[in-house]
Amino acid sequence: MTMSAPASGSPFWRFSLKFYRLPGVADACIALQEAGGADVNLLLFLLWHAMQGRALTADEVAGLEQKIAIWRERAVIPLRAIRRALKSPQGLIEAGAAEAFRTRIKAVELEAERLQQEAMYELVREPLLGQAAPSVAAAARANVAAYAEACGKDFAAGAVAALIEALPRIRLD
Repeated sequence: MTMSAPASGSPFWRFSLKFYRLPGVADACIALQEAGGADVNLLLFLLWHAMQGRALTADEVAGLEQKIAIWRERAVIPLRAIRRALKSPQGLIEAGAAEAFRTRIKAVELEAERLQQEAMYELVREPLLGQAAPSVAAAARANVAAYAEACGKDFAAGAVAALIEALPRIRLD
């Protein structure tokens, strides 16, 4: 996920833009995506809920995952694959032209992620998912653990810790 779009849209999208730009957050998200198979948009959604003191269950996370998987599989992942493939053009196209094209693909990929996030926000606008948690950090730990349980994966503890430690540095709108 690359975050350079304008800060408009839902409160969740604005949170994602701000949070992703914090030092260490992008690296942690990418590590969880690459090594753990995490959907960064879903991860950010869970952290946004944590910022509001909400802890979700594995069943709630699995329900969200089921609703968003088709968009991710048919739009976000193929666009990401194209963008990555264009990082090393094979020489047929001049390097500058290839990079300009890759930049346009990157913008389309970001738009696909924004659309996913806006759809996720609309799915649960009122009421928010989950139960009240004793703190933002507790909610964040619970939400990431619920995500790991829902998808049957172990997420890298260091990357998760980096995200949870970054949460206090952001303010919600």
